[in-house]
Amino acid sequence: MTFELKILGSASATPVLARHPTAQVLTVGANSYLIDCGEGTQWQMLEHRVRPHQLRAIFISHLHGDHYFGLFGLLGTMHLQGRTQPLQIIGPPGLDEVLTAQARVSNMQMGFTMEFIPVDTEAHAVVYEDALITVASLPMRHRIPCAGYLFAEKPRRANLLKDKLPAGLRPEQLARLAQGEDLAADEHQPGLRHADVAGRPPTPRRYAFFSDTLYTPALADLIRGADLLYHEATFLEDLKERAAQTHHSTARQAAQLAHDAGVKHLLLGHFSSRYKALEPLLHEAQPVFPTAQLATEGLVVSL
Repeated sequence: MTFELKILGSASATPVLARHPTAQVLTVGANSYLIDCGEGTQWQMLEHRVRPHQLRAIFISHLHGDHYFGLFGLLGTMHLQGRTQPLQIIGPPGLDEVLTAQARVSNMQMGFTMEFIPVDTEAHAVVYEDALITVASLPMRHRIPCAGYLFAEKPRRANLLKDKLPAGLRPEQLARLAQGEDLAADEHQPGLRHADVAGRPPTPRRYAFFSDTLYTPALADLIRGADLLYHEATFLEDLKERAAQTHHSTARQAAQLAHDAGVKHLLLGHFSSRYKALEPLLHEAQPVFPTAQLATEGLVVSL
């Protein structure tokens, strides 16, 4: 089953050519989830072939504009395109008030139901669940209430092994085995245990999204062993004090947290507009976490 992250935006608060504010899409199976929605996100969705009607839920980290100014426009497009499927929006308190006010002054009556789920940005707690994933909040340390998110795939059944299946099984019997059931013996064949004809269940995958945050080593315990971590890396190390003052992180700090958490892969993002070239950020991170990557627009990571 697909577990894929697509980067739509990598920039921070002020505009810069060829980069866009924070936005990502995580696709798990047939479901897609939008993570942050900076200005212009729907144009990036068009560019990178992300279909709005496939979004099951939207996760907003905090109410600085570069993380949510594109949201109301995207919701309006969904309405104009005839969406009727309910949409869950997960984010900090106050986001629902902003969206309600925008809809009121625009006289916009959405043609679909929106359910707002407020996040306690100081807690690590489950905020969303469906048939495929569970999402927990991660407490970021920023200048305003801010949450990261840990996306955890639910356990999947083991695939059937063709060379272990006896001949003559009927389609309905194969379907029951695929669902993890055992087959009782009957006059035509002996009983058959699912465990005897299936491989090992796939290991559930996890993705951690660290939005704007002061370097916080204690967060490593909440994501230990995750398959993929996105960590903001606004500054180079020579601006470490500036990072602390603004409650952001450096690329080296992001790499250190990834190393300490034992994650498998690291993406760096939320780059300051002062950096026209991004390679120096990567060069500072890689001595600590050698396989670190830049989360640039269009990057796709499949786990």
